[in-house]
Parts: sequence; C-alpha cells; structure tokens
Amino acid sequence: MNTSQKISLIVPIYNEESHLLDFLRKVDELNLAIPKQLVFIDDCSKDKSFEILNSYSFNTPDIKILQQDINRGKGAAIRKGFEEADGDIIGVQDADFEYDMDDIPRILTPFLSGKVDIVFGSRYRSENNQVHRTFHYLVNRFLTLMSNVLSGLYLSDMETCYKFFKSEIIKNIQLESNRFGFEPEITAKIARLKVRIQEVPISYYPRSYIEGKKITWKDGIAALKHLIYYNVFASKKKFFKPELPEKYIPKGSNWL
Repeated sequence: MNTSQKISLIVPIYNEESHLLDFLRKVDELNLAIPKQLVFIDDCSKDKSFEILNSYSFNTPDIKILQQDINRGKGAAIRKGFEEADGDIIGVQDADFEYDMDDIPRILTPFLSGKVDIVFGSRYRSENNQVHRTFHYLVNRFLTLMSNVLSGLYLSDMETCYKFFKSEIIKNIQLESNRFGFEPEITAKIARLKVRIQEVPISYYPRSYIEGKKITWKDGIAALKHLIYYNVFASKKKFFKPELPEKYIPKGSNWL
C-alpha cells in the first residue's frame, strides 16, 4: 500500500453560512491514511461564508482558501480547485452534510492499493436502506441511465458528488461546464480514456430546498443537454491536454 501520497479535497462553497462552521470542524478533523490538503473555493457567496472560512483556525496544515471574483457556478469553482490542488489524488467534497466524509477512507483504499485510477462514490450501491427524495432520485437514475447508454460506462450513480481521480488524469482534462454540468461532462470525457474506474458504496442524507439545496429541475434539463452534447456532438473536440500520460490513451485514438 502506497502511503507516501497526498489527497486534495476540493470544496466549493456558496452561501453555506448556516452550517459552515460545523462542516469546517468535521472536515478539519477528518483522519485519513495519507496527508490531506483542503482547497476551499468560495463562489462569491452573498452571506458570511467567506468570512467564516478566513477566520477559522485550522489544525490541518495544508489549506488553500480562494474566492471567485463573481458567482460563476459549482463547475467553475471545482475547475479552479483542480488547478490549485497539488495532491496525488484529487476529490470533490460538498460543503454540507449530504455526503458522509467518513466514507472517504473507504474510497481511498483502492487508490492506495494501486487498483484504480478513478473512484465514484455510489449512493445506490449502498447496503443501507436509505430514503431518497423521490424527484431527485428519479432524475438521477434517469440521467445515469442516459449517461451509460451514451458513454458506454456502466455506472449506478453518475450524478454523485464523490468523484476522486489521480491528479495526472483530472489535471489534464479540458473542463468547460460552469454549473452542475460538471458531472455529465467529466463522465463523458473519462469514458474515452483507458482508465480503471470503481464505484464504492457511500451514505447519503439529502437536503431539502428549505435546508439550502441549490440544484433544481432546470439543472436536470441542463444535465441532459450536457450528456448529449459531450457524448455525441462534441466528439471531435479536444477533451484532453497534451500532458495527459500516454498510458491512459487508447491505441488508435485521434481525438486528443
């Protein structure tokens, strides 16, 4: 097991004031098998989120706190985080408690064993009998089904927040989506690579709109458009940077 690596957690933040302090305590105390870096990107919050971030006394020594000059969307914040992270493994963590960060050690295990290049945390492979909100559950399952048909990957949860990558992969993918299109975009693009992908069961505790959930039905429509665009119409675009290691490029590919 390779324990000489470092993991970077990318945390996009937008108007999370009500629970941000509790979240920061939890993520700061998160104990992992390898050193962690926390990269926070405040997407020009209108509340006191950025003030809370800057005033919090972290015990984690490797911290980056960034702020977008204008509100650009979750996808743009994640993209900025990928650019700034310097871990060997890079993953996305929402700044709330919908996803249980205590699942991250289990997600890390196949990386440290050298068995994977990418891990998706699946809310639908969980052994727990969790309750999901009906509308979002149905939308997520439909989008995952469409993604599987178009990309050729068989996933149970394409829309999951918990996506973890070897840095040499994610840093060399050209990303464009600014809002919630990141999920279908990145899935379509990694489907073109010669990578080992694994799903790991995770817990999920969905928020309501009253509690601060931001994704709406409009984002579901946008996600479907992104699915079709990146899997079908953008097939000849340059998805990857020249620095992408050759071992991930299928033989005979001409779309780099």
